Amino acid sequence: MDPGTAIRELKELSTQIEAVVLVAADGSPLASTLPDERSQRVARLAGDLVSRADGVRSDLGREALAQLQAATPDGSVFVVVDSGRLAVATTGPDPTVGLVFYDLKTLLRQVADGAAKEEEAADA
Repeated sequence: MDPGTAIRELKELSTQIEAVVLVAADGSPLASTLPDERSQRVARLAGDLVSRADGVRSDLGREALAQLQAATPDGSVFVVVDSGRLAVATTGPDPTVGLVFYDLKTLLRQVADGAAKEEEAADA
């Protein structure tokens, strides 16, 4: 599935996610519900957040970072990492954490499957 379609489907299904940005391995936004300038900033900041969290993870001797949540009284920021891509989302206060992570993992899986199918079609 292409990134724009995957994000539209996610927004239709998830009532908790307010904004979402899908970030390529090179740090550029692939698709977003935000305006271009904001999506580029969110993509960059999410990459920084993941990098710093991964540094903490490494210092603690833990396995590779797969997901993180930063919670505030006003809402949360979620990031899921898969094959170098990031899915970043914001929610209001008190989200159903497991469901948001599930939705973001599904988003990344759909985009990866779509990219694999495009590669297969190009090779045929």
